[in-house]
Amino acid sequence: MDTSILSASGISFLLVTLLTPLLIWGLRALKLTQPIRAELPPDHQAKRGTPLMSGLILLIGIMVSVYVHPEPMVLFIGTTFVLFGIVGFMDDFRKAAFQDPQGISGKMKLVLQFTFAFVLLLVLLQQFNLSPDIAVFGGFSLHLPPWLYLVIMLLFIVGSANAINFTDGLDGLLINVAIPTFFFFFVISERVEVQTFSLVMIGCLLGLFIYNIYPAKAFMGDTGSLAIGGSLTFLAVIEKVEILIPILFIIYLAEQLSVILQVWYYKKTKLRIFRMAPIHYHFSLKYGWSENKIVMIFGFVSWLAAFVSWLLWKYLL
Repeated sequence: MDTSILSASGISFLLVTLLTPLLIWGLRALKLTQPIRAELPPDHQAKRGTPLMSGLILLIGIMVSVYVHPEPMVLFIGTTFVLFGIVGFMDDFRKAAFQDPQGISGKMKLVLQFTFAFVLLLVLLQQFNLSPDIAVFGGFSLHLPPWLYLVIMLLFIVGSANAINFTDGLDGLLINVAIPTFFFFFVISERVEVQTFSLVMIGCLLGLFIYNIYPAKAFMGDTGSLAIGGSLTFLAVIEKVEILIPILFIIYLAEQLSVILQVWYYKKTKLRIFRMAPIHYHFSLKYGWSENKIVMIFGFVSWLAAFVSWLLWKYLL
């Protein structure tokens, strides 16, 4: 492994650790703070006024990655991070500036995400010669017409990115769950660009975790969570491991599925399956789990999912 990758990850960690307090100060001075939905529990109401959009600090990871390996693939992965982060930033800015927990409309967020994902997929297919195949177990691949592959991947990317976004609901939760996912891509990839980006992002997330762990001094917001979601899903497409996503993304998908089931069941019966969705709130309200306990257990499950995914990739894919 290129030792410059380890150095880049360490530098990213130090920069994020040192500069995040300055960003928090700026966000607080500009009164860009988190509004809290009225239906959330009292312990979440106490978080009102916490600076939002600290996910902006993760842009350091993009700059370091590009500086260390200024190849087209690094620029592409960085672009996915930035574009999805822009959608999150728009949402966060409206929430913080107008103290509106709803942010921008869900329709606008989806339109922007589908547009960005469509353009980025075209670039992958045309400029990086990505084949319209989906790898399946046993060394076989499902070859699809480009238009059908494009449609399936669009739904996969936007759906998965939003599933990852749902996970950012407790202090430190998404960071603790995302680090194993990035580590999986670092381990399996033969591309130095993917290795660089993945390990640098781990360094950044560890630095931000210091300020995001309970009680959080700042929230990364959709600015960070959607950026993480967009980049992770595109890494899955680049590495052709879409078939592993139900396992690798198990926490993210469970969070998203809990919301879908809750809404569907409530509309049908006026009853709730979970005390509150996404499901991390259910463990807090029904079982009395602390935020740290939920973050620790969800993180352990994510590491286990990454390990199982690695075994399947190594021996069956």
